[in-house]
Amino acid sequence: MNPDTLSCVSWSACTIALTLCFLSVARAEHWPGFRGPTRQGVSSESNLPLHWTQGSNVLWKTPTTGSAWSSPIVWGDRIFLTTAENGGSSCHVLSLDARTGRVLWDEHVFDQQTLMKRRQNSYASPTPVTDGQSVFAVFADGSIVALDFDGNVLWRNRGFDFFSEHGLGASPILHKDLLIMAFDPSSRTGREEKIGWKVPWEGAAIWALDKETGQLVWQAKRGLSRLAHVTPNLMQVDGMAQLISAAGDVIQGFDPDTGKRLWSVYAQGEGVVPSIVVGGGLAYSISGFEATAIRAVAPGGKVVWEQTRSASHIPSMIYDAGLLYNIHENGVATCMDAETGEVMWQERVGGTHWASPVLADGRIYFLSEEGVTTVIHAGREYKELARNRLDEHTQASMAVSDGRFYIRTANYLWAIGSN
Repeated sequence: MNPDTLSCVSWSACTIALTLCFLSVARAEHWPGFRGPTRQGVSSESNLPLHWTQGSNVLWKTPTTGSAWSSPIVWGDRIFLTTAENGGSSCHVLSLDARTGRVLWDEHVFDQQTLMKRRQNSYASPTPVTDGQSVFAVFADGSIVALDFDGNVLWRNRGFDFFSEHGLGASPILHKDLLIMAFDPSSRTGREEKIGWKVPWEGAAIWALDKETGQLVWQAKRGLSRLAHVTPNLMQVDGMAQLISAAGDVIQGFDPDTGKRLWSVYAQGEGVVPSIVVGGGLAYSISGFEATAIRAVAPGGKVVWEQTRSASHIPSMIYDAGLLYNIHENGVATCMDAETGEVMWQERVGGTHWASPVLADGRIYFLSEEGVTTVIHAGREYKELARNRLDEHTQASMAVSDGRFYIRTANYLWAIGSN
């Protein structure tokens, strides 16, 4: 073989290798915050495992310390977690190697006062968020911290003195250069009168911080509302982004650049937890405890439909291809037509559910408190595909990235995959 032929063969091999490398990188999707890149629990990845047990398709499991129900987030080969140690007072942000599960660093960022919370909550329930350069974390007392990928603290903001009968459960989101966090507390001084919990008040606020400095850029006020733990979402309306945010008794739209409230609609309920889901030109919210209902709202504040049949109090919904999927804490799953609210099917999956489901590769994964993941086909007919047992207590929602599921249980972070 002459040198020119060898050169051509070498060049072809190199091209193929680079192409395969590019495809491998392109396949991997970041999971940068609560419920992933769209904040809706939907992954674009494929070739994910359908079956696993403690002894099969577990790539690694890493012991975790402290107590927390924040979910893992993933950027490339980095995983970020938060936890609260020493009874919840010591706040930590951790980074792990996604390939091996090795803890790269564990940074104690500050101490907090351990105030009231529900038994099912933790002192580190908000899921952190990353832009690929920094990671931002919020803890139970409302304190916020930013770190770089090496674990160096960039800034802290402890200006919102948060108190709630339930603790804090919402998570921050990013919009342009802003870190946005909804604070929907109750009054610690009015506990006897149940102000902000059972009685509406004006103590709620949405904060937007400059993500580079941690300084407050704007503060939005809801008006009369009650406590909640709802992670907001962004929706395109006439080519412009709107921040859709709900709390007790309200669903609202804001200008995410300025905090100006654009509209508000009454939605009775308190202790609202499920995050906002958008799709088909509508925003979908569940009103929490007391007169619980799923509501589809058009931008501007018109309620298009309401559905009370098995609306959850804790897990968030999935929107996909004109359908809404919901699972109640008692293990009953429901599929609805997203345009009308008509129930397509309703089935008992079983178990107790706190985690929000994820959708990937045409399948929906329901993770129960008992550590059982029920996998179903996404569609207008119910079809169960698998049940996978880890038999570990969990309340955190799973993350999906690079062909793997990352599941946080009470004692471990698990990487589930076939490679």
